[in-house]
Amino acid sequence: MPDLPYQRILLKLSGEILAGNNGTGIDPPVVTYFAREIKSVYDLGVQICLVIGGGNIFRGGANTQTIDRVTGDYMGMLGTVINALAIQDSLEKHGIPSRIQTALSITQIAEPFIRRKALRHMEKGRVLIFAAGTGNPFFTTDSAAALRAAEMNVDAVLKGTKVDGVYDKDPVKYPDAKRYTKLSYTEAIEQNLKVMDMSAIALCRENHIPIIVFNFRNEGNLARAVKGEPIGTILGGL
Repeated sequence: MPDLPYQRILLKLSGEILAGNNGTGIDPPVVTYFAREIKSVYDLGVQICLVIGGGNIFRGGANTQTIDRVTGDYMGMLGTVINALAIQDSLEKHGIPSRIQTALSITQIAEPFIRRKALRHMEKGRVLIFAAGTGNPFFTTDSAAALRAAEMNVDAVLKGTKVDGVYDKDPVKYPDAKRYTKLSYTEAIEQNLKVMDMSAIALCRENHIPIIVFNFRNEGNLARAVKGEPIGTILGGL
């Protein structure tokens, strides 16, 4: 195992990242880029698990006026399964063994989530993709990421975004927005900084799991984060 500060990680990405500039759906070049970034960390010997959102396929919360909330949430879970399959395909093409485990039973295409089996996959050097959220409506993939991170005993949650960290206000709208380099879990919750869902941050705090928020679109940033280089914003941690 390499001498790195984070030797087992959970990477959390939104589904929108997979859509690229298209806004919806899956952009193949983006998925290929994603696999290359994963490979750069995989080749360091880091154990990796992933949680991907499904907003590029369907956003349940945005459609509650026309679709029942519970139904919409289950549709969103299925969207994460579609994304997981696309990512697995690209990882395998780059020579990276992977497995998908789902919180919903879809045994024809993925294993059900079994913690001991998941840990064994990671120990054997397989990238593990968790899909279908927690399997329950009213919980986001942020909550699923924090839950799986705790269950997998990861060293850190790395949240890849479109911006280079956490700001005190929207940096797109406000040029004077201030970027934080380090925050406590409590500060993020009290200031409602939208790093992750409040329940997800609280779960990471309870289990002493640092959260690193960084710009996933910058090539090499994932490896830099794993190496402990000062990029983005870190909640808790070192």
